[in-house]
Parts: sequence; structure tokens; C-alpha cells
Amino acid sequence: MIEKVIILDSVDLVVFYGVNNSNLQLLKSLFPKIRLAARGSVIRVIGDEEDTNAFEQTIRKLEAYCLEFNVLDENIIISFVKGAEPSEVKLDNLIIHGVSGKSITARTPNQKKLVDAFDKNDMVFALGPAGSGKTYVAIALAVRALKNKQVKKIILSRPAVEAGEKLGFLPGDMKEKIDPYLQPLYDALQDMLPGAKLKEYMENNIIQIAPLAFMRGRTLSDAVIILDEAQNTSTHQIKMFLTRLGLNAKMIITGDITQIDLPPMQKSGMIQALQILKNVKGIGKVEFDKNDIVRHVLVQRIVEAYEKHDERKIVAQIMKEENKDEE
Repeated sequence: MIEKVIILDSVDLVVFYGVNNSNLQLLKSLFPKIRLAARGSVIRVIGDEEDTNAFEQTIRKLEAYCLEFNVLDENIIISFVKGAEPSEVKLDNLIIHGVSGKSITARTPNQKKLVDAFDKNDMVFALGPAGSGKTYVAIALAVRALKNKQVKKIILSRPAVEAGEKLGFLPGDMKEKIDPYLQPLYDALQDMLPGAKLKEYMENNIIQIAPLAFMRGRTLSDAVIILDEAQNTSTHQIKMFLTRLGLNAKMIITGDITQIDLPPMQKSGMIQALQILKNVKGIGKVEFDKNDIVRHVLVQRIVEAYEKHDERKIVAQIMKEENKDEE
């Protein structure tokens, strides 16, 4: 009889062990000749060398599967124990598997362009209307890089600029005031990582979510850094943020130039940065449009209606100026 100690590295234990340890109980029944006990990420196994080796090999296969697909159930476990690994469903444009095995893919041509631009460049600007999936895909790419151990952390940021509301009127301390601005980023992460794993990552600062002002003075290395709602940055803020890029790091900057919430006389830093950096090698740009909108069908219609309204205003302004010239 020998004893083995198996340590589960980065898998989500809630998913791996199952509800009420159902997966662990199933493994006990499938390996009746061994005794095992699990505490946290450590599994202790006692039995013959052949049986314990077979158990460890199965655990490692299950761990890899669970890490990739974020799901583990009775049928998957039985398949691995029998030596017949579950057949993988190959999906075009797959980025990662989210919570409960949900497939997160690039759903439109421009979303696919963002995936390709991220792979080829260390900095990418993703521009487009609300609902086009630019932020969601950006976060999925960051989670993929973290899971593949290409980076050590994810840093997500947003400028705390109010769309008609004032921070001072919100209750609570600074964190409680800032959190509502960062909620869209939390929502995306909750789609992609099991709750316990997300909590662990955030507590250990592997995933950091912070307002833009907190970036000053930092050098961000071994990370994927995402700046969301970048159209609401000032010229000084965007320069400060872009120059935080460190070694083995990638940046994605997302924004919508039709939704600038800055004071009327203040120029968007993102618009200026696009002009200044347009010929810089290593910086990619992907422009989304209304055809990329993957929210409710009404969102696309709303965007189209506003575009037509803006076009009519421009035409009216041109005609007004022409009439002045004739006079």
C-alpha cells in the first residue's frame, strides 16, 4: 500500500468536486480499491501502486478538462475512467468556455478581427456602438490569456465619468461610489469564470478592477490591460494610461465616439490618441458598426435611428451655411 498526495493547481474546486461533493463520491465508487480524502485543493489517496497511479492519471485528465471547459459531470467522469475521453465539440471562432461550459465565440466578422488583432499586436483599439460586443470579447481574450498562463494578471479599468449623474450624490465610500461604473466588467467576468474562482482571483489581485485614476505611476507587466469607455478619457489620462504598458503585456482600449460624456469644451483623449498613433507599428484598430450589435434587436434599431437623426442635423447645418454664403 502506498499513499499519494495530489494537489489541484488552478481548477475551480466547486465545479471539480460537484454539488455536495457528488463528483468526489462518484470517483470513490469508481475506484473501490483505494481510499481517498479531499481537503481543499489536496487529495490524499491510499492503495496499491497500480490503482493509485490510475486514479492520479484520471484526476489530471479531469482537472485539465475542467480547467478548459468550466464543467464536470457524471458522464464526463465515467468517460475518462473508462479511457474514452469525451468528444470535444469544435466551434468556429471559439475564444473560451465560460461558466457551465458555455461557449464564448467571436460572433461577427469584426469580433473575429478583434481576436486576430489581439494575437498580432500588443495594443488594440476597438471602436463601436453599444452592444457590439467589443468589451465582452476583450475580456474573453484576457481570460483566455490568463488560463493559458500567457500572463499573470488581468487589469480592467474605466474612467469614472458620469452620464448625467454626480459621484458625490452616490452613497458610500470611494469603492462603493466607483463600483457602479465597473459593473459591466464584473458582469462579463461572471459569465466567464465560476464564482469561487473569480472571487479567489480578485482577492489575490490576479484580476484587478480599478478606476483610471488608480493607474498613475504603475508599470503593468505580465498582464492583459483593458481600458473600457475610453472615449471619456481626457488627453492627459489616455496618454498616462497608454504609457503604463510593461513587458509581456497587452492592452485593449474600447470606446464609442458617439457616447462621449465629457464636458462640451473638453476633447476626447481617445480621439486624439487615434490620430497621433495611427501610423505606429504594433498598434491595431478594429471598428465595429451596427451590424455587430448582439443585444436585443431594438438596440440596433435605436442606433440606426440616432445615426439618421445625426445625418439630418449635419445636412441641415451644411444647408444653413450655404444659404448664409449666398446672402
